Amino acid sequence: MAFSDDDLLPISALQHLVYCPRQCALIHVERLWAENQFTAEGRVLHERAHENKTRKQGSQRIARGVLLRSLELGLFGQADIVEFHPAPSGDQAFPVEYKRGRPKSHDADRIQLCAQALCLEEMIGREVPAGALFYGKTRRRVDVLFDSALRGRTLDAIRQLRQLIDHRQTPPARYDKARCGRCSLRRQCMPEVLEGSESATRYLSRSIAAILHEGPADDW
Repeated sequence: MAFSDDDLLPISALQHLVYCPRQCALIHVERLWAENQFTAEGRVLHERAHENKTRKQGSQRIARGVLLRSLELGLFGQADIVEFHPAPSGDQAFPVEYKRGRPKSHDADRIQLCAQALCLEEMIGREVPAGALFYGKTRRRVDVLFDSALRGRTLDAIRQLRQLIDHRQTPPARYDKARCGRCSLRRQCMPEVLEGSESATRYLSRSIAAILHEGPADDW
């Protein structure tokens, strides 16, 4: 099955999904967004990575801000950098994604990068076996091999994302101190208050409706 351009989902949503399905739904279903220190630093890092579109570095060609699309997977997005390394059979694509923080224990960054590689493979018709994550805090790259296990987890995440978006249901809040403490949507999500509730938007709508229905105390 091939998707149309209107049905494509952003690759970045996979990172949100793996980090927190509720965060993903708040952003991509309920259309909520807020910025904090972490998202602002990440945005600036990406903007810098996209400067100077294409250049040569030794025998490598480096393309920045590369637009990606896969009609087979139903994804679109942008790679921070795609390096093209010389190889006997032709230049080998090597995507590099910039992240503001440090390497993480979960798969969110690796799955996002692998999805970029899958899109590149469809676009250029060649296998993309590896890429790298560059972390701003450590100023180091972490190489990522797109093996069968990571590709499988990435395809599973793509299916889960499609299901979440198609069903348009926000998962219940689940408070996690470390994860929620870094989330820019914490005030909108209200995990400490709404744990077990499905939708922040519906909660706010009910609260506003109740206020309008009751009116000021002097009306009674």
